[in-house]
Amino acid sequence: VVLGICPQHSKRFLRSLTKEKLLEAKHSGPRLCIDLSMTHHMSKKELSRLAGQIRRLYGSNKKADRPFWICLTGFATDSPLYEECLRINDGFSSYLLDVTEEDCFSLFPLETLVYLTPDSEHALEDVDLNKVYILGGLVDESIQKKVTFQKAREHSVKTARLPIQEYMVRRKNGKNYHSEILAINQVFDILSTYFETRNWPEALKKGVSSRKGYVLQNSVE
Repeated sequence: VVLGICPQHSKRFLRSLTKEKLLEAKHSGPRLCIDLSMTHHMSKKELSRLAGQIRRLYGSNKKADRPFWICLTGFATDSPLYEECLRINDGFSSYLLDVTEEDCFSLFPLETLVYLTPDSEHALEDVDLNKVYILGGLVDESIQKKVTFQKAREHSVKTARLPIQEYMVRRKNGKNYHSEILAINQVFDILSTYFETRNWPEALKKGVSSRKGYVLQNSVE
């Protein structure tokens, strides 16, 4: 007999299930750092956009069957970004994640780190439970091209890019616009979908909108 969950319990039950899954990821991985050490040049508008991306990323992680454990690094609680996160993210202070002022490079053994940056020459092949993936908390990478890539290199940390070029093709479009620069929540949706499905085309379709000028190979327009 399947135990029926009373409606009034279901919300609480689901909440505790989510909590359990998240805490499980803290111990067994996969782990994701969002490197927020580069936010001091950001305008109020950019900080708001970043806070919104953190909210969306956390929201989709909570819904995932196999969530990541998320660590917000280089993140001072007296920073304008923190204020902004509290302002626009409902319940931010009770998010199940780690918040630390420390840099991701000092928190984990360097050989476990993989910095995800569109400038890397290595395509990410798999999500490894023993690795810690890092996303740079930048809103407009195009202005500060290679910032994250340089940072990873300075610390001799491995880099990887999403395998967009391997599975997608540039679509001819009027503006001839093609970009592999995605918001952190879009990158996360790809990683998370890949981790659950082990299927790159499916994962990339989830996060790379056709507005970026890329479509899956042999996809029917």
